[in-house]
Amino acid sequence: MSNNTTDTTKDSSTNSGKRLQNVLAKRGIASRRGAADIISAGEVTVNTKIIREPGFRVDPKKDAIIVNGKKLPKSTEEKRTILLYKPRGLICSADNSQGETVCDLLRQQIPERLVPVGRLDKDSEGLLIMSNDGELTNILTHPRYGHKKTYNVWVSGIVDPEKLAILRSRMDIDGYFIKPVEIKILKSTPRTKTFKLSFTLTEGRNRQIRKMCDQAELRIVSLQRIRIGPLRIGLMKPGDWHELHKNDIDALMNKAKG
Repeated sequence: MSNNTTDTTKDSSTNSGKRLQNVLAKRGIASRRGAADIISAGEVTVNTKIIREPGFRVDPKKDAIIVNGKKLPKSTEEKRTILLYKPRGLICSADNSQGETVCDLLRQQIPERLVPVGRLDKDSEGLLIMSNDGELTNILTHPRYGHKKTYNVWVSGIVDPEKLAILRSRMDIDGYFIKPVEIKILKSTPRTKTFKLSFTLTEGRNRQIRKMCDQAELRIVSLQRIRIGPLRIGLMKPGDWHELHKNDIDALMNKAKG
């Protein structure tokens, strides 16, 4: 990748065209926020120059836009969205430099370049939306829409009224006071001191449930996302996926918008 950086005073692209951040989002690279992060990290070049400004103006028809060494996908690619049961051990990323990703899992099955909508950490499993629809990705990842996600979590430790009160409080996670989380006890095995809990979140901070359990002195044994808005896991197994059609997507969009 070139070592040249943006010179906004000399390049006329900054004064016309479309914002680079929006172009990447519409081509299914990531959400607009995710695209901004990719650009700021210096992973995008325009006409061989590294661009670090998400608002940099480009002409997608004329400018040579490269993301992580690959040409920007053509806009003629058909929009496609699927629901995947992410197995444990896979990373929610298009970059496999840190290990096998959900994109690697689907590469031999789906020709379109789909990216994760939201995240599940490597040690978690369950429902994950994959899409190349930038508008859908933005709506489902933007905090203001507050769509609900439900997780089944096995924990080791004692879950008593005091622990439940801690978990249901506006806990301080990385300097941010989270919204109260709906928590239910689904199953308990007092002999082994393990409990199956249901967490329903309207926001998704980075590794939020794991950090909540840390503060409550509970160790997570397994974490599975079973619901995203109106979509439920049903009989899906790790690695299973199915197409989301217009009715599914409309339900997601309408649920997200309230």
